[in-house]
Amino acid sequence: MTRSCKTFTFLSRSAPYGSNRPQLCLDAALATAVFEQTVNYVFVGDGVYQLLKDQNAEGIRSKTLGNAMQTLELYGIERVFVDEEALSNRGLTTDDLLLPVAIVGSTDIAELLDTSDYVFNL
Repeated sequence: MTRSCKTFTFLSRSAPYGSNRPQLCLDAALATAVFEQTVNYVFVGDGVYQLLKDQNAEGIRSKTLGNAMQTLELYGIERVFVDEEALSNRGLTTDDLLLPVAIVGSTDIAELLDTSDYVFNL
């Protein structure tokens, strides 16, 4: 039996704390990668805050999401994208991020979505 590889794109647009959306998106992306599917992980809007260095969620008695983000490569998720406009609007640069990412514009994001078999928008 031949396994068909599909492309899954996960759009993460929420700040790292205050809702369960970032954790749900991360869990779904990791589970997808375990089954050797192609994963695009795209951070847009406030989602870029999930990738900030030196996060510490102890003060709100929560797990620090940034620690989990560092496991993406271990799961084979190497296609991590950040919306250029989202970074710029928040006064951030790639130096502020804890992972190497590809900076993309809205046209690139639209193309990723168009060429994906499945899109999850969290």
